Amino acid sequence: MITTRQLIAQARAREAAMSQVDELMAAASGTAHDVDGQVEATVDARGKLLRLWLAPSAVNLGEQLAPRVVEVARAAMREATQDAYNRVALLLGEDMTYMIEQMTGMPAPARAEDDDPGMTVEEFQRLRAERLGAAPSEAAPAAPAASNVEDEDAYWESFDPASLRSDR
Repeated sequence: MITTRQLIAQARAREAAMSQVDELMAAASGTAHDVDGQVEATVDARGKLLRLWLAPSAVNLGEQLAPRVVEVARAAMREATQDAYNRVALLLGEDMTYMIEQMTGMPAPARAEDDDPGMTVEEFQRLRAERLGAAPSEAAPAAPAASNVEDEDAYWESFDPASLRSDR
């Protein structure tokens, strides 16, 4: 049974944690760039543009430059929003962070309905085996043998971190 003192201590701990949320949000940022590497933007979690970089060749985009900058800034904002929620989740926990998402009406980008769900471990192993030229039945184990350093190096050289996905 929880005592009154324990409840008060829990409430004070939550209050202290909630007071840090604003600092965490201020520290969060996101950076994005276009596929051609001509536009890069960094924004904070409140949408403030912190940095905009344009390649010299960006002038060749003409009328397409402004929409491209806006698109990249929006992608950076999604990254900043996710960074903020990640920081808050570490402090307050997943349930409280989800409640904040619901209250603000801004779900974490990783929860977006149109977000790519990533791939399964099995699909990753199958694609890895194909890249390495092995037959599907000869797929390499999920982790390299610790005793063979050369095999481990080959494993990590072929590893594509973009194939992984995490909501937090």
